[in-house]
Amino acid sequence: MRYSKTLLPTLKETPAEAEIVSHRLMLRAGCIRKLTAGIYTYMPFGLAAIRKVENIVREEMNLAGAQELLMPMVQPADLWRETGRYEKYGPELLRFHDRHDRESCLGPTHEEVITDIARKELHSYRNLPMNLYQIQTKFRDEIRPRFGLMRGREFIMKDAYSFDVDDEAAGISYMKMYEAYKRIFTRCGLSFRAVQADSGAIGGSFSHEFMVLAKTGEDTIVVCKECEYAANMEKAVVKLVKIERPEVLGDMEKVETPGKRKVDTVCEFLGIEAKQLVKTLVFKADGKIVAALVRADREVEEVKLKNLLGAADVEMADEQEVFDATGVPTGYLGPVGIAVRMVADQEVAAMQNFYAGANEKNFHLKNVNLGRDFQVEAVGDLRQITTSDPCPECGGQLETTEGIEVGHVFKLGTGYSESMQATFQDKDGQAKHFVMGCYGIGVSRIVAAAIEQNHDDRGIVFPVPLAPYTVIIVNLGIDDEIINTAAEKIYEDLQAAGLEVLLDDRDERPGFKFKDADLLGIPYRVTVGKTFIKSGTLEIKNRKDGTLEELTPEETVKRLQTTILAELSK
Repeated sequence: MRYSKTLLPTLKETPAEAEIVSHRLMLRAGCIRKLTAGIYTYMPFGLAAIRKVENIVREEMNLAGAQELLMPMVQPADLWRETGRYEKYGPELLRFHDRHDRESCLGPTHEEVITDIARKELHSYRNLPMNLYQIQTKFRDEIRPRFGLMRGREFIMKDAYSFDVDDEAAGISYMKMYEAYKRIFTRCGLSFRAVQADSGAIGGSFSHEFMVLAKTGEDTIVVCKECEYAANMEKAVVKLVKIERPEVLGDMEKVETPGKRKVDTVCEFLGIEAKQLVKTLVFKADGKIVAALVRADREVEEVKLKNLLGAADVEMADEQEVFDATGVPTGYLGPVGIAVRMVADQEVAAMQNFYAGANEKNFHLKNVNLGRDFQVEAVGDLRQITTSDPCPECGGQLETTEGIEVGHVFKLGTGYSESMQATFQDKDGQAKHFVMGCYGIGVSRIVAAAIEQNHDDRGIVFPVPLAPYTVIIVNLGIDDEIINTAAEKIYEDLQAAGLEVLLDDRDERPGFKFKDADLLGIPYRVTVGKTFIKSGTLEIKNRKDGTLEELTPEETVKRLQTTILAELSK
């Protein structure tokens, strides 16, 4: 492709709307242009990178035995009502009425549609296992779309759905997708980790997120330095450490703590450590008040609380809501004698003779004990994990890092097939519900994540497998017959060698062209200039490490062909 004939509008200045590296560079490099909030046009250069991702995804999905189809983006509300998600999904689901006043929505995901296909088309165990996938535009009406393609409202996604006869077979399908995802992200040239994750609005019993490691990642993940354990913060399991328990339970007594409302001031006044104090935090679970007990130096992980309660939504109650429900001012709330639903973290259940609020202004309680002094509805792992906790699998040291979610695999079970009465006939002629799995990849997000992970102060540094072009030729002698002829010849030869080449044939200054080449992040730059007249050589620059070589045109073709093909075959 000739640059002079390409729609590739680069920008010198950073647009004011750009918040993170990938957003800034994709706008500056002419990859995307904003239409409205969270909705972007994929310009030719950016779309070429997205197509590279799609090709890798399609190849690996096909190799894993999945079959491609394409489902409608517009979905009838009735399907979503069958699973109960039309009401539960929330405002991110864009709902509308057509001219016949039929309710519909724009698909953020396609579990209902694919289950409808299965119940109509897959009738026997002989049809299974079955894995169907699509690469399609999705829409989620994010309240605050930001970060360009990282969190837009409209995006390109690959979603796959498996159907099996039983849980064991579903586990095999799940692992096939898990391994296929590892190959996909490896082929994309990304540094990533597969982490245990919460299933969220999709549902299901088990899931993994695939995280691209990057400093600007929105998600914090926990990884073990000594084994392969990795988990999202909301899913990371806290391994309970044995606590020394006193032989005798002390008598509960009220102690005055005048004006001491915060953990640090209470502990300082009483001369105790925060690990001896239990705090009572109040939440709204599906609109109803519930208190959660954790050690005072810990924080409640709201997703864990939601899962323990079986709630669709959990949020912290404000001070007025706490007072209305308990009659206790903030800072003095405790578990003894309050008439609200209560749950406790497993660590609290193992504590004895601890301190807590007395449900009276300026007072706390000493020697409080669960079971003797109060009861809770349930006990579970409710708190956020910390790097001081041991790895739940090997006991090793944990560390945190930031990640960008680019893929998610779910073991769904029979939730969707039961609610939609999707059944097949087993070997004995009995009707059984499909055991399902679903598997998503953010295709457009991968490009943004790759840029977050691969850039410098000059611009993008595309991994070879995702680069819209693998070579850019910079012609520094548009008006010089020898240089111009050499540039045209190497352009033709590299294309004949099977490489994707952009020829910068614009009548611009050398510095301008070099800056654009760096900004675009094309892996290899071939410069044709006065050096060719003097010595018959071309300059090759590796965009990633900046190394330079001077080679003849014949050597250049051979070197780039060998190098690029090796990169693509990794």
